[in-house]
Amino acid sequence: MKEEVLRLEHLTMQFGGVMAVNDLSLHVYKGEIVAMIGPNGAGKTTAFNCITGMYEPTNGAISFKGEVIVSNHPQGRMKKYYMGEHRDEYPRVLRPTPDRITKLGIARTFQNIRLFKSESVFDNVLVAKHMRARHNVFTSVFRLSLAEERRMRRETEELLHEHQLYDFRNEQASSLPYGLQRRLEIARALATEPQLLLLDEPAAGMNPQETDELSEFIAHIRDRYDISIFMIEHHMDLVMKISERIYVLDFGSLIAEGTPEEIQNNSRVIDAYLGVGEDA
Repeated sequence: MKEEVLRLEHLTMQFGGVMAVNDLSLHVYKGEIVAMIGPNGAGKTTAFNCITGMYEPTNGAISFKGEVIVSNHPQGRMKKYYMGEHRDEYPRVLRPTPDRITKLGIARTFQNIRLFKSESVFDNVLVAKHMRARHNVFTSVFRLSLAEERRMRRETEELLHEHQLYDFRNEQASSLPYGLQRRLEIARALATEPQLLLLDEPAAGMNPQETDELSEFIAHIRDRYDISIFMIEHHMDLVMKISERIYVLDFGSLIAEGTPEEIQNNSRVIDAYLGVGEDA
């Protein structure tokens, strides 16, 4: 039986009278590469923001490795304005902060690359390593954390070597070519030692060669680190090449799910997103 890493149950995100995500349920298994696609404004990034604690969902629950980590129901004024379903099914309120979710084992990248651009490549990865640091105020005051700092620096170097970034370690992150900045952002996410990696449009702004290299890179890190990858992507060649399953959103609602072949042949997906077929 496959181990479930992520589960969304009736996830709903409503901003005032706008339903950004409507009753979304999905799952990701251990070791899978799963994609979520849909037109701009379909609610994909909003769903990611709920998973990572940037937004508090209006309703529903999110589980990680079998444990509910996010849960909410319509409260305050939203009791009156809520337009979704399942409003009474999630009375428990769990609202972890993004750093807490990262410590649980979920990391992400962003559609618009978010690096510490004035800092070096090395420091961008090292700062993420501190998320797993095993020192405290006592060990820091009495300089007992030097071994821990050396360990983190050594692991940072190893990570940069592995992802072909070591030669740029002393350069400012903003000086890297776009494709390498994206690779650095992914390396920084991996430095937090995640079990689930969320990639928000990793191929955005890349040329065809960079996109091909990214496809191989994503498959490599899944195998190398034995992690699950859940990504949002508009580049269909990349999605169809490396995804094992695909979810399709339209106007905040799930309209299809399946293998790449099933999605390519789904008439509703073709009409809503992939383009009208020849017989239309």
